[in-house]
Amino acid sequence: MSTAACQAAFDRTHTDDLIAYLSASPSPFHAVASAAERLEKAGFRRVQETDAWDAAPGGRYLIRGGALIAWYVPEGAGPETPFRVVGTHTDSPNLRVKPLPDTGSAGWRQVAVEIYGGVPLNTWLDRDLGLSGRLALRDGSTVLVQIDEPLLRVPQLAIHLDRQVNEGLKLDKQRHLTPIWGLGEVTEGSLIEFVAERAGVAASDVIGWDLMTHDVQPPAYLGRDRELLAGPRLDNLLSVHAATAALAAVAGAELPYIPVLAAFDHEETGSESDTGAQSPLLGNVLDRSVHARGGTAEDRARALAGTVCLSSDMGHAVHPNYSERHEPGHHPLPNGGPILKVNVNNRYATDAVGRAVFAAACEKAGVPWQTFVSNNAMPCGTTIGPITAARLGITTVDCGIAALSMHSARELCGADDPYLLASAIKAFLEG
Repeated sequence: MSTAACQAAFDRTHTDDLIAYLSASPSPFHAVASAAERLEKAGFRRVQETDAWDAAPGGRYLIRGGALIAWYVPEGAGPETPFRVVGTHTDSPNLRVKPLPDTGSAGWRQVAVEIYGGVPLNTWLDRDLGLSGRLALRDGSTVLVQIDEPLLRVPQLAIHLDRQVNEGLKLDKQRHLTPIWGLGEVTEGSLIEFVAERAGVAASDVIGWDLMTHDVQPPAYLGRDRELLAGPRLDNLLSVHAATAALAAVAGAELPYIPVLAAFDHEETGSESDTGAQSPLLGNVLDRSVHARGGTAEDRARALAGTVCLSSDMGHAVHPNYSERHEPGHHPLPNGGPILKVNVNNRYATDAVGRAVFAAACEKAGVPWQTFVSNNAMPCGTTIGPITAARLGITTVDCGIAALSMHSARELCGADDPYLLASAIKAFLEG
């Protein structure tokens, strides 16, 4: 951990705003809309992928589904000016509504769901769940919907009917995770009729949907001294929010780089989609930015050769009840500052050069930092970092903050770490 005195550019009000952002962002589509709203207030303007882009300085962003790419072109930037990219993702593990959602048995009305990502199934039991996502309409448009009500619930079997439950709960994804939402006969189309009414559209106009459940319990500070933050989707909306705040903060400054935010979707399922990190989305944006400023293929190669990506995603804090699962020489803790994530098998993209860039950013920001390495006996997760490094051939470093209960319906982190991370990202974008 660095011994630098904390002189962070952001403070606890950033965490307050993170709570508001999490509450407004129950789905990837809401997450990018909420981030775009913050960028608009900082002077960014939305561009369409189908339009020609100009070379004028200023902030721009585009939205494709649950992904957002935003960048700021400073005054005097040439076609060979390198980029400073912060990579994040907008999706989180949850339960998603199937194409034919109306189901039920034994007099209960239920909703058919599919498991999205690596879900600790038990964390979704006995929680009051709302619905959110988007509806695709007959005219080709989409509309967002967010129902923050106790609408659904996945009830756990009573201990009287499963006396061995505390010896190990086993859940069948098909049979045991179907939420209830009422009593009576199953009526085809009833769920979408209900959701369409809440969205203010006619059910007959709804052709498709990307709907998912979310815990309606709001994020909250936790602990005697309110030094912890508990909430849903910290992985990885905390990073999206931090990067958005940092990008907005550097817009308008004289910069040696072009700062970029890349918030991808579908990281939790492998990033293989048109909005995931394995798509050409980010590469196309960087190419078009170079070409809009009159650049050639040579200019693009020069720009990427000087580009660095900071892949920001949640990491593991040492768990006090399972400390043997962690690497004994590396015990990141909440409120210890951002973590550098290292894996020599390239599950993370960090190398010595990336470490130096990360350390310099933290030192410039005046924030402490820590290092995370997996226990050799435990499998290591991965991020968009290695994907981005391989696709674009750019120096990439993986970072994040230390948290507990990753992928659970509610996760836990330090209340100071969000603004310490945002401060480090701001310093990284400034160069």
